[in-house]
Amino acid sequence: MTIVFTVMIPAAASAQAKLLDGAYGNKEGCIYASTGESSGADFFFLLTDEAITSAASYCTFKGPITKRGSSFSAIIACQEEGMEAETDHDVDINRVDASYTIVFKDRSIWGPLDKCK
Repeated sequence: MTIVFTVMIPAAASAQAKLLDGAYGNKEGCIYASTGESSGADFFFLLTDEAITSAASYCTFKGPITKRGSSFSAIIACQEEGMEAETDHDVDINRVDASYTIVFKDRSIWGPLDKCK
């Protein structure tokens, strides 16, 4: 008798992997997306399915993610440059035309971020 085990991937994990149709950023963020190296610019923003990256922070999606058409809301865990502790933030990631804008609860806005080429 053979026993077969199947590993199920949770729907949330597979849905998270398909939030975007590529990387989105400003000019410096898109350079980082294509080269993996920062130019050292003060204003650097990159949005991918895995994280939101800026010149001073790296934020991963912690969940849950609520999708609304092409936009979504999420909790992100951010690690600021030089800090070991992470800080959680609720964000709305809004699609407007071909760009995304990230809006924090305190109304700070990152973007608009265009699709990287």
